[in-house]
This record gives sequence, structure tokens and C-alpha cells, in this order.
Amino acid sequence: MAKKGQHVVPNNGRWSVRRQGASKVTRTFDTQKEAIDSARSAARNQRTELYIHGRDGRIRERDSYGNDPFPPKG
Repeated sequence: MAKKGQHVVPNNGRWSVRRQGASKVTRTFDTQKEAIDSARSAARNQRTELYIHGRDGRIRERDSYGNDPFPPKG
């Protein structure tokens, strides 16, 4: 089963938050920081992952807000 999460993605010169698996964006912002703040809040509330994409669309950062294994592997 794929983990659910919030993705911050570039969108026509702006930044959008998209729930993993959703075809439509949740919300669009003028800055990446605004989008990250919104997605981080949603990820914390839902206890899911946060994926931050760069302008090229590739994941550049990732944070987890739930169900982490303890102790961590490796």
C-alpha cells in the first residue's frame, strides 16, 4: 500500500498542494513557502508524509509526520 501524503508541486509559475493520488490540486499559492506551510499543517493533522518538489518536479525534500518505525532501521 502506498503511503498517503501531501505534495508541494510547481504549477504554472505558482506552487500547489496536492494530496497523493488526487487528480486536482487542493490549493495554489504564489510562493513555495506558503504552499509548504499549508501542506506541512495538513500532513501533521493527517499524520502523513510531506513531499516538497523543486521547480524541475523532482522531490527535493521529504518529512514524515506519522507512523515512523521506532527504533529506526539502520
